[in-house]
Amino acid sequence: MLSNSVGAFVLLIACSVTPVSAFWRMPCPGRLVTERADPIVGPGQVSGHVHTIAGGSGFTFTMDYAQARSSKCSSCPIKQDLSNYWTPSLYYHAQNGSFISVPQAGDSASGLGGMTVYYLQRPGPNNDKLKAFPEGFRMLTGNPWQRNFTGDFAGQAISFNCLDYTGPAVPETNGFPSKNCPNGLRAQVFFPSCWDGKNLDSPDHKSHVAYPASGAYNGGPCPSTHPVHLISLFYEVIWQTNLFASDWYGSNQPFAFANGDPTGYGLHGDFINGWDVNVLQTAVDDCLNLSGNIADCKTPDGNHVFDLFTDQECSNCRLPSFVNEQVYGVLPKLPGCNPLTSGPEMAVPASCPVTPIGSASGYFTDLTTTKHWQYLGCGTDMINNRTFQGQSTTNDQMTVEKCVDFCSSNGYKYAGMEYSTQCYCDNSLPSDRAPIPGIMGNCLMTCAGNSSEFCGSAAALSIYQNCAGLSTCQNAVIGSTGTTPGTPSSSGGSTGSNIPSRSTPASSYTPMNSPAQTSIIANAKVLTLATSVPTTNSNTNTPLLNTPPATYTPSSPYKFGTGISTPAQTPTLATSVPTTNSNTNTPLLNTPPATYTPSSPYKFGTGISTPAQTPNSSPSVHHHHHHHHSKPGPTGNYPYHFSRRFLWR
Repeated sequence: MLSNSVGAFVLLIACSVTPVSAFWRMPCPGRLVTERADPIVGPGQVSGHVHTIAGGSGFTFTMDYAQARSSKCSSCPIKQDLSNYWTPSLYYHAQNGSFISVPQAGDSASGLGGMTVYYLQRPGPNNDKLKAFPEGFRMLTGNPWQRNFTGDFAGQAISFNCLDYTGPAVPETNGFPSKNCPNGLRAQVFFPSCWDGKNLDSPDHKSHVAYPASGAYNGGPCPSTHPVHLISLFYEVIWQTNLFASDWYGSNQPFAFANGDPTGYGLHGDFINGWDVNVLQTAVDDCLNLSGNIADCKTPDGNHVFDLFTDQECSNCRLPSFVNEQVYGVLPKLPGCNPLTSGPEMAVPASCPVTPIGSASGYFTDLTTTKHWQYLGCGTDMINNRTFQGQSTTNDQMTVEKCVDFCSSNGYKYAGMEYSTQCYCDNSLPSDRAPIPGIMGNCLMTCAGNSSEFCGSAAALSIYQNCAGLSTCQNAVIGSTGTTPGTPSSSGGSTGSNIPSRSTPASSYTPMNSPAQTSIIANAKVLTLATSVPTTNSNTNTPLLNTPPATYTPSSPYKFGTGISTPAQTPTLATSVPTTNSNTNTPLLNTPPATYTPSSPYKFGTGISTPAQTPNSSPSVHHHHHHHHSKPGPTGNYPYHFSRRFLWR
């Protein structure tokens, strides 16, 4: 840990003497999928460890630039950017040896949180002309097998910020911090920005790019071997490690990345370019506003560079997992073969049986044979302007069959289930509310009358259609592996065989008021589980699931996704949050790093944690509402603590 602190301090001093550069910051309101997939390192196969993946819906196990550009939506807001971005998932390692998935900031009843991606204009000391990533470009940085701090630029580019908005200043570290982070842990990855100008990839997926020859890893001159200076790319992922504050034990910190890394030095990031390259180059040339707000990216004649998805569109852009394994909740071991290795020597990949790529579980009920109705997908609804305006009904015992029967008996050909208990009917489906073909969407609430079925969500409709008069009766195909004979279609899905409906309960459930029973016990600092990790939740008698609860509504103190009662983590929405920083008189940006009540002035742009204005929000509140036709400036009124990694050349 000494090397961590010393390295961070030296870097902070070195970086602080250089001027600030322009950038734009892209907060991704959701994430696409969490699974063992990596089309860069392991194309066409299940990867070695779990990744949390953001970006375009064209993501598959095997993909190219055309596949990325075929995306019909993205979990990130810029429509012209259909790239994919991913990092390893994080887990808490309990004292009994089990693992618990750590939620990201933004995980709540209304959806899943995502990462933040930065594009930084860093021309270096020679003021190089910066270039956009070319078509077909991909790269990774970091080493999943690294277990010590190397001190070189590649090592310095991996870092962590222990978020503490009311405590003293804390330097960033290059490995996991050795103390609890009151407002969560921010993992940071800075990619190399010098390209050889020839190769779009390389055998190790790194050699075609390089960090600067001298100066600083995040802004020095490019080496002669890699003379093309690219726009700089930087990731931030905030993990809610603070939810486990009372569960630390022993002398070491208790978290590990999915690649079996308890040190943090094995953090890594991957990138596949899916940009409209001409738009990206325009942004590189013209997005020179220091605010970082994507709404402030304008051409010299005042036109906005980017078109934006809404937050709801980003949150709804989800794909199913094609790997039949649990990645969320309480696990007996890390998915795959990833034993914990602490180093300092490099970890050695473990020998592991091949896990096949499976079929996606469809979040619907197959009625094609029994009732001759087909599932169309997850559509959208609005409370003040319903998608289906025929008859409707509400039933505390609602099921898919009951809703379809109700609509059918009243002469309607469309049926939509929403918010677990509601049923809406109509004979027309507005095109702007229709499901996006190939996309799973946000219809992840279980039906009130059958926990193995799915009945929409808030402002989301599980839509079924009567097949009478149609040439075929087939459920929507969701997602694609990119490896099967069914080739990706223009709709973003696969034209392969029909995907079976899911037979187990949803990835969403509502915790009961009572604590979990004897199978899972919380005891102050130590988690004690039964000798075999349970497969069911003793509160609800339902299986422990692979995705976080989309309908998480804690009526009692409850730890997300574990079934374990803990000290209250009740969120509170700040009544008033400043829109500018009193230290620098610059706009505060709108993504909350964590959820806590504002308390003290926020020091902006220092690269170290300081007493801060720290907003909190209700799980049902959406924070990012970017509209490129609106007046520039912060819209969520959230101060954001910037890393030193992008404030300096």
